[in-house]
Amino acid sequence: MERSYGRAADRLRPVSIEPGFVKFPHGSALITCGDTKVICTVSVDEKVPSFLESRPEPQGWITAEYALLPGCAVSRNPRAGYGNTTVKGRVHEIQRLIGRALRAAIDLKKVGPRTLQIDCDVLQADGGTRTAAVTGAMVALELAVKKLMADGRITQNPIVARVAAVSVGVIKGKVALDLDYKEDSSAETDLNLVMDHKGNYIEVQGTAEKGIFTRAHLDEMLRVGEAGVRELLELQTRILGPMS
Repeated sequence: MERSYGRAADRLRPVSIEPGFVKFPHGSALITCGDTKVICTVSVDEKVPSFLESRPEPQGWITAEYALLPGCAVSRNPRAGYGNTTVKGRVHEIQRLIGRALRAAIDLKKVGPRTLQIDCDVLQADGGTRTAAVTGAMVALELAVKKLMADGRITQNPIVARVAAVSVGVIKGKVALDLDYKEDSSAETDLNLVMDHKGNYIEVQGTAEKGIFTRAHLDEMLRVGEAGVRELLELQTRILGPMS
């Protein structure tokens, strides 16, 4: 199987994360996976959604928004709010995935009655944007928490796990890690895997896009995906330091 960057089927594309990429949010990071680039930021709102206001024990919340910027792909993506008021179902799905993944990383009771707003904006899309968003947003989230603690707004570290995500697929009957757009568009099976640094699963999204996949394919996708997630977690550790 000939792949981008001359890599083997079980290898990630070149990946990097630049922390503090944006000046003003509490936390930010630019993640680059091959030709996919996503800016992840975390802002703080000193209130919680209405469904949490009546809780006897105060807790915080994490929510996420995801957007494809107009020039991120070959054809222009309409900018939200400029005659494009409909949020596509795919965007809702990805936003919920990012929110669920990052809520698994944090003890919301230690956050206090505030909302951590995650924004993931795709600068350039070449496959794997949702998994890159999760991995990059984890770095931005932890940087935001460190700032809140330094400011005395949070007294205990609420981070309980680090999370990362990767895509896996089946192409011409063979399992491949970290699909770019060309591979993703032709894959028989597409699977997105989210895990934490303890080896726990947070999300497994697998779909037979063309035909079916076997139990052997699933086992191999999980094995290859787990190895890819471990590499991404190691990159996070090099940036953020060991888990305290």
